[in-house]
Amino acid sequence: MRSRQAIESLLPANGRPGGQWADHRTVVNGVLYRARTGVPWSDLPERYGPWQTVYERHRRWSADGTWQRNLRELHIEADAGAPDGALARDLKRE
Repeated sequence: MRSRQAIESLLPANGRPGGQWADHRTVVNGVLYRARTGVPWSDLPERYGPWQTVYERHRRWSADGTWQRNLRELHIEADAGAPDGALARDLKRE
């Protein structure tokens, strides 16, 4: 399983000074919370930061393929533990 630092390497770099993003970990946890519970964006608990920030990051990362790339990489890594590793090899070729 990947460490926090390794997962952070899959996420876009923070912006330049003055354009800093909110902590990726907090935002990702907010997106996961919403996916699990199905609550409206505006009902996200405050611990995930402003709901608009979580929504906007989710929207941006969905549009630019960040979520897809990260899920693929994590899936490949998880499947690499298969006895023959065939699934991981097939996914890397796609």
